[in-house]
Amino acid sequence: MSNWMIYGATGYTGRLLVEEAVIRGHNPIIAGRSGLKLKAIADEYGLHYVVFDLNNPAIINKHLRENDIGLVLHVAGPFIHTYRPMVTACLEVGAHYLDITGEISVYEALFALDEKAKAANIAILPGVGFDIVPSDCLCKYVSAQCPDATQLEVVVSALNITESDFGMTAGTLKSFMEMLPSGGKIRRNGKLQPIEMGRLTRQVVMPHGNFNAIAIPWGDVSTAYRTTGIPNITAYMVTPPSQILALQVAGYPLQWLLKIDPLRGWISQQIDRLVPGPSEKTRQTGRTYVYARAQADDGFFAEAWLECVEGYRFTASSAILAVERVLSGKYAGALTPAGAFGADFVLEIDGSYRYDVLPEVRI
Repeated sequence: MSNWMIYGATGYTGRLLVEEAVIRGHNPIIAGRSGLKLKAIADEYGLHYVVFDLNNPAIINKHLRENDIGLVLHVAGPFIHTYRPMVTACLEVGAHYLDITGEISVYEALFALDEKAKAANIAILPGVGFDIVPSDCLCKYVSAQCPDATQLEVVVSALNITESDFGMTAGTLKSFMEMLPSGGKIRRNGKLQPIEMGRLTRQVVMPHGNFNAIAIPWGDVSTAYRTTGIPNITAYMVTPPSQILALQVAGYPLQWLLKIDPLRGWISQQIDRLVPGPSEKTRQTGRTYVYARAQADDGFFAEAWLECVEGYRFTASSAILAVERVLSGKYAGALTPAGAFGADFVLEIDGSYRYDVLPEVRI
């Protein structure tokens, strides 16, 4: 079997993935831009490492070929800036490409490479972490129970924020910031449409209580469409009412301000400085929840809920499990997690539970 690589191994999520891979008996080659950071991780886990950035396609190809890489798990975001050179190299050398992006534009671009991936006999499989694995699997599950569905809603509750812990990594926050200048996104009649941030809201009952949620530019408006074919999709995130109000007041000006590259760059630097990522306690105790509802024009609907472990802990498990599936199977083309592995894939992650009927709400 050929080798496989984790690119972006020195980041918060990258380190979790390296640890999970080693625990599961793997010896991935780790890669990234910082030789000092990579050496420290490689020495800790007894792994081989290579140092390169993504500015020179020939260098990427060289390292993939020299190390006999058959699969790359790409975790260096924001992916809008990094996916293209890596997936191009994977297509050229015949290595599977997996990532953990949540960015709509990246999904759309990668799904457009379906024929090239099939011709190269590789899988292009973005979004193998949280939230896309749970939400994609749940959307596939409810759509199968409502085969004539024309409407699909998915709601994610994932922010385990405390006074001392933001509950999100710098990389995730920067990726979300990259999406904000284009505003919100929904899918209507099969087409992506913009919406003003903060204007589309709903209430949702989750296993842990009743909440308000806001439509956001979540990756599901791309992935769920590819998985289910349902033409009208809205993705929501559970958000405190005060933050919803703030977005309604300041969302449009903020959207335009973030189009200014120097300002966005400065904010990105502050995020790197101030956001360390969730603590070990948060990873071990945090819970995440997903709700999905598919509805047909005649009013018939199917709904279900998922309860999972904290998002970054979930990503460490789901991404390595996806790597194992791809390496041991025959996958080709541009795929979604549920499209590749089925609706029950999420249930293979420890701590994941699916409900057809809402359990007693725990307040």
